[in-house]
Amino acid sequence: MMRYYFRITRGLRALAAIMVALTGLPAAAASQTQSEITTKARQAILMEADSGAVLFQHNADDLMAPASMSKLMTLAVVFKALKTGQIKLEDEFLMSVNAWRNGGAPSGTSAMMVPVNTKEPLDLLLQGIIVQSGNDACMAIAEGMAGTEEAFARVMTEEARKLGLIKSTFRNSTGLPDPEHLTTARELALLARHLIRDFPEYYGRFAQREYQYRKHRFINRNPLMSTELGVDGLKTGYTKEAGYGIAASAKQGNRRLILVVNGMERQDERKNEAVRLLEWGFKNLTEYKLFDVGEVVGQARVWGGNRMFLPLVGADGVQVAFPRLPANQRLRAEIIYNAPLKAPIAKGDVVAQLRITTPSQAVSEVPLVAAEDVPAGSVIRRGLDTLVHMAFRWAL
Repeated sequence: MMRYYFRITRGLRALAAIMVALTGLPAAAASQTQSEITTKARQAILMEADSGAVLFQHNADDLMAPASMSKLMTLAVVFKALKTGQIKLEDEFLMSVNAWRNGGAPSGTSAMMVPVNTKEPLDLLLQGIIVQSGNDACMAIAEGMAGTEEAFARVMTEEARKLGLIKSTFRNSTGLPDPEHLTTARELALLARHLIRDFPEYYGRFAQREYQYRKHRFINRNPLMSTELGVDGLKTGYTKEAGYGIAASAKQGNRRLILVVNGMERQDERKNEAVRLLEWGFKNLTEYKLFDVGEVVGQARVWGGNRMFLPLVGADGVQVAFPRLPANQRLRAEIIYNAPLKAPIAKGDVVAQLRITTPSQAVSEVPLVAAEDVPAGSVIRRGLDTLVHMAFRWAL
């Protein structure tokens, strides 16, 4: 199966006309467009959580050391195990000598300070990871669930692939330096979106401001929790190699944004940059209606049906989220699908994606559905389609 990209001529004309009608503003009147936004971060991405639309990106697909932000994958594995009943919050995990020495008090890294050879319930250890970024808590859970931290890291990478994170590779549960422990800003944002959408029963834990463990009082390390932006998660990270980074999510009204920045030189720079990008995102994010319900966006090639082409529409029309766009903004529109589509196809089946990209690389995607039923064609029709496929490889 191959992915075919088709430029939508009619769609492009419609998009341009709709943008002018919606904005009604000269370019200079927009408060700040995406092309005017820059960042000091080595890598950054700002995403609208509901649609997954990318509002801003900078080196978002570059491999990077995520430091403690990679604990989000550790938590994703744990949350999944909780949801499926593999483990329970009351289950106790042993703080082994290895976890204590390499992630606990003797390590000199962020730690929950669990005494060696002590058992603590998962509920408490999760607080140690989320609030304090405890490496010892991560290691104890990893060893308890998979036998060794190395085995747990393999599970992390396997889970990343299931989530469509094709570049991320995890070598430990903590994010401590390892040359092969790498991810990207985009994949961290997608991981954060997964945690928010698929584990709402556990995501609220990220908003915990502090907790007391034995004689230790821990304050949430997320510096954005004290702002007025509506930030309620997720995770900071720092190592000398990675610099200062943060994966954050903020909600204002019905709108939620996800931000990842990494490679900042100082803690205050990390906070200031994150605040600036989130404020810009909430201020400039706008929804644009591009196609009405039932309006055909484009066509897709069909194999083995009673017709060669299938009209595609948005299930509820096509509406995309972008930063505020200047008038007469030119956009690139593509229909993406695994070609050829195979009949039979039922009206309403999701068969493609419409990807809209601005010149400054803001990206929004909307599912496209079959506008009509396509029954299977005759044997002769399927034979002809096969000959066309072999001769032209569906190059349209």
